[in-house]
Amino acid sequence: MTQANPIPATLVSGDGIGPEISAAVVEILDALGKPFAWEVQEGGMAAVAKAGDPLPAALLDSIRRTRLALKGPLTTPVGGGFRSVNVRLREEFKLYANLRPARTLVPGGRYEDIDLVLVRENLEGLYVGFEHYIPIDGDAHAVAISSGVNTRAGSRRIAEFAFDYAAKNGRKKVTIVHKANVLKALTGVFLETAQEVAKKYAGKVAVDERIVDACAMQLVLKPWQFDVIVTTNLFGDILSDEIAGLVGGLGMAPGANIGEGAAIFEAVHGSAPDIAGKGIANPLALLLAAALMLDHVGRLEQARRLRAAIDGTLREDGIRTADLGGKATTRDITQAIVQRI
Repeated sequence: MTQANPIPATLVSGDGIGPEISAAVVEILDALGKPFAWEVQEGGMAAVAKAGDPLPAALLDSIRRTRLALKGPLTTPVGGGFRSVNVRLREEFKLYANLRPARTLVPGGRYEDIDLVLVRENLEGLYVGFEHYIPIDGDAHAVAISSGVNTRAGSRRIAEFAFDYAAKNGRKKVTIVHKANVLKALTGVFLETAQEVAKKYAGKVAVDERIVDACAMQLVLKPWQFDVIVTTNLFGDILSDEIAGLVGGLGMAPGANIGEGAAIFEAVHGSAPDIAGKGIANPLALLLAAALMLDHVGRLEQARRLRAAIDGTLREDGIRTADLGGKATTRDITQAIVQRI
């Protein structure tokens, strides 16, 4: 496919601030040369109102066709028996790898020069949701039991993804994060398998390992010691948000969910209904997700130009939204990035 041909992709604007930040991202990508031909689909609360499901069949069918999606924040309705929208999407398309990079974009924060990547296993662990209650003495919920599942095959697949990512992107080291000192079977199989995979990359990518609680502490004390982190589902969920905090919060945190048959790129923050419609939302997380999407489809030069325009707008022009200490509106930052492109 030539650079001129737009790539079919599904766009899900999402809830709350989702439509505002999605419109901003589309405008910026159009200035970059319209790399994607969008199939626009509704999900979340808007889809519940129309189709009775936050993940309607039309949305899922679109992703099956395009195998590529950009997704704003989607709200899972409270009650009503709906499972997490994000978990359903991961399971539906077998998106086994969650990629969460974090890079310092705005200097002068608590930490400078952060540049690390977390790779999270996305389908196993405690997120399989094998849970039940045991009633005692008339209390139906007296005991709650949850089972975690890690497989050798799943552990190998995510470890290979992490080491392959490191090798292809010039990363020096992968840290395997686990709790094998206590959860000897559940996370022991993950550690053991990842260490086996690491042997294939000897001389190319260094490897070490950390117990998850020690890793959490060391990320706060000395985050620069880490490069790529690979870990299980629940630990990855927690550590990825901690890492986002090193660079300014979830408003700066893109995410990629990648499987063999599809890839979905997203802003990992919530829908922020309290500021929806006010024109002050920060579109950077979704925009950085779009940069990851360009990487994924091999449009590396467009991804480079996009990141350079973001950096210049924030660092040199000083145009920042309120959550980053500035006064710019969504429109202001969008126009500034377009101007730089």
